[in-house]
Amino acid sequence: MRVGLFGGSFDPVHREHVRLVAAAIRALALDEIVIIPSFVAPHKRNGAVASAENRLEMAEIAFQGIKKAQISDHEIFRGDTSFTYLTAEYFAKAYAGAELYWLVGADMLEDFFSWKLPDRILSCVTLAACGRGNLSCDLHERFRARFHRDFVSVPFCGEEVSSTRIRVAIAFGKKTEDLPEGVRRYIDERGLYTHPAIAPALALEKQERREHSYRVALLAAECAPRYGISQKKAILASALHDCGKYVPLSSPLLCGFSLPDGVPAPVVHQYTGAYLAEHAFGVTDEEVLDAIRYHTSGREDMTPLGKLIFLADMLEEGREFPEVERLRAALKRDLDECLLLCFEHQNAYLEANQSKGCEIYSLTKKAYNWIKSKKS
Repeated sequence: MRVGLFGGSFDPVHREHVRLVAAAIRALALDEIVIIPSFVAPHKRNGAVASAENRLEMAEIAFQGIKKAQISDHEIFRGDTSFTYLTAEYFAKAYAGAELYWLVGADMLEDFFSWKLPDRILSCVTLAACGRGNLSCDLHERFRARFHRDFVSVPFCGEEVSSTRIRVAIAFGKKTEDLPEGVRRYIDERGLYTHPAIAPALALEKQERREHSYRVALLAAECAPRYGISQKKAILASALHDCGKYVPLSSPLLCGFSLPDGVPAPVVHQYTGAYLAEHAFGVTDEEVLDAIRYHTSGREDMTPLGKLIFLADMLEEGREFPEVERLRAALKRDLDECLLLCFEHQNAYLEANQSKGCEIYSLTKKAYNWIKSKKS
């Protein structure tokens, strides 16, 4: 008997997951394939966004058309971090005598060398790498040299799909062609991957500003796991960061709002945005409100989320200015390094344009001095 094992967060499960499973069944002549949603994946410190129950049910919906596929709650029922070696050993006992294959994306194969106890994994299963084109001979040689056995390749000509980008699209109410219809319907019916504040907040913005907020959320969500920041909070703060942009101070929505002294006009909306988020849209998370409140000026002692929203607002893919690519590259290396470089760039721009009415806000000066002393 030939059995495939396919683990992952499936947060959410998408069409490429389904296509990969179908390709593996054909290529490996599998009699059965077990889909195993993780409880907490080792490389995702903040865990999945959707609950274990939701991810299991979405997997049931997505794979219901593949007769040889079954969904296992083993890792979720076990709890704790879902290490592959433990799961492989469990299924080796459950399918004693079967030929087992563990499916991984070809892009993950390089990381396998650093997985926890990889030799124990390979004592139970054969690794099956699924991806486009042929994997390099060098990788096969390195794999054989390290593990004294080889992996097998599963030809799979699917598209690159990002679960993070899917989650952001859902949060903003956009279409998601990469999701099975039943899965998207399940998500919408339960309000997964979004927040009730997002739609009404975005309704206050012009279309181009909503697209800017969407791009900010994409960048923030992609970077959040790297810095141990909650992706849910990053998306929410990004979606609401500019909700005060077009709301005048005379609006009834701002009844009771008090603007601090000495705030330059381009900075006002960060304060009104935080007020609206809390008082009009019911956001109570102070870390999210703080990130909105200082996303333009920055401040001393910024939280990691606050830093990320400040930087994503400045560096989202729609921004075009000299040095933007250098600053984006810094964001991939170190959050504080990028923050310092961005403050230097921002201050230089404001100083060069003082004759046009630009001024450096006092909070921005303090924030720059704070991060500069922190990095020195």
